[in-house]
Amino acid sequence: MSVTITEKAAKEVKRVIEDQKFALDNTVLRIGILAGGCSGYQYKLGFDTKDAIDESKDQVTEQFGIAVAVDKRSALHLDGTQLDFFDGLEKRGFTFNNPNVTKSCGCGNSFSS
Repeated sequence: MSVTITEKAAKEVKRVIEDQKFALDNTVLRIGILAGGCSGYQYKLGFDTKDAIDESKDQVTEQFGIAVAVDKRSALHLDGTQLDFFDGLEKRGFTFNNPNVTKSCGCGNSFSS
């Protein structure tokens, strides 16, 4: 499995889905990468519908009641990555723990592998 999400991240994803009034049973969390940033790649999070999934191009798993899709190109750079959610005094948001990172920028928003 290329990407896992923590239970805390899943709870936050469900909260966002409810806030956006998306149908949980038809919504997919799409995790991927984009070329760019100061180190080569940037993480991408978004929502899609289950009918937009292309099984020949996407890896789809069900985790803590959330459907998670990762395109195969991104999966090469995200294998073993864990998506978590951090809620502290100094920052709040999703965090990626990616064991494939060989270099990242100072702000932590981009990486190379």
